[in-house]
Amino acid sequence: MTANLTIRIEKSFAAISPQSWSRLSGASKASASEETPYNPFLSHAFLSALEESRSANAKSGWLGHHVLLENESGMLVGAIPAYLKNHSQGEYVFDHGWADAFERAGGRYYPKLQCSIPFTPATGSRLLVAEGYDREGMQATLAAGLQEVTRQLGVSSAHVTFVPDEEVEIFTDAEYLHRTDKQFHFINEGYADHNAFLETLASRKRKALKKERRAALENGITIDWLTGKDLTEEIWDQFFDFYMDTGGRKWGRPYLTRSFYSLIGERMPEDVLLVMAKRDGRYIAGAINFIGGDTLYGRHWGCIEDHPFLHFEVCYHQAIDFALAKGLKRVEAGAQGEHKLARGYLPVTTHSMHYIAHPGLRHAVADYLERERDDVEHMNEYLSEHSPFRKGERQQED
Repeated sequence: MTANLTIRIEKSFAAISPQSWSRLSGASKASASEETPYNPFLSHAFLSALEESRSANAKSGWLGHHVLLENESGMLVGAIPAYLKNHSQGEYVFDHGWADAFERAGGRYYPKLQCSIPFTPATGSRLLVAEGYDREGMQATLAAGLQEVTRQLGVSSAHVTFVPDEEVEIFTDAEYLHRTDKQFHFINEGYADHNAFLETLASRKRKALKKERRAALENGITIDWLTGKDLTEEIWDQFFDFYMDTGGRKWGRPYLTRSFYSLIGERMPEDVLLVMAKRDGRYIAGAINFIGGDTLYGRHWGCIEDHPFLHFEVCYHQAIDFALAKGLKRVEAGAQGEHKLARGYLPVTTHSMHYIAHPGLRHAVADYLERERDDVEHMNEYLSEHSPFRKGERQQED
């Protein structure tokens, strides 16, 4: 460990003061910069709400094991949000095959350390460093420290998911295994409005999207953007009904509790956007988004009535409208979904880094990941070639 710095594990996020956490780069609006824009998922408000609402706790299989780096005065100068897990659910980077293979060979894959934001497939810094410190040096210390924590805990592995591009090299230098996947993001090229964006599409694609948007709002459906003081408990009740109905059918057991929404509505209302669809005087569908320094993050949606194309309108088209209206640089629309491509969302490579203690399992996974990275690269190239943009208008985002 670097002189005068120590690493410790904190199991309860409530024990970390909001003031000390807010000094970590990008975890608050005050600590944000052009290099590390504000990320609402890294905020104390969001992370504490997950644990206090019992969405992420020992019972749900997300036991806090946050890695804290402190100086000689006990001041928090770096951190990795981390959880001890006994399953691989709610992560969006799938390692079930690794677990099955290791356990068939007589190993014990669980528990493992998961360094991520629970239930949130959004890229963001995982090596958080306080302002005023050597960022790269401290991040290298954190990456090495996470390996030592993994060994001391006696767990099989540490998995750092949805890592930003600039942290990949730091983990690679520390001999973590590199995994890639893809998401679909909308990139704002300075469009004046949605029509200006549509003009960059091929004619046939542009006409199809205009027709889709008209069809989505048939049957008297209107759209509201709700944020800040609009987020009343009555609104959260309605949205939670949507979440439970759709989540129950899609995932079997939705991850987030009702109290989670009350807590974020209380602690970070200006960072939340609900896109709500109304028909005959009542809301029938909605999507929740989080507003970052330069990015709108789309998360989940739900509905109590099915209407053609309404999902696309609420989740994708309206998110673009909002991002353009607020001057945001991009929309991250969550995990997977090739259907987003036709709606102007381009394939983007995502990264995760993995430390595996057992040499045999590490070797097998490394061999698999080398082939998987090639497959992801080729697929992203293929998808980019079939984007809806006119030739020469847009290139793949890496």
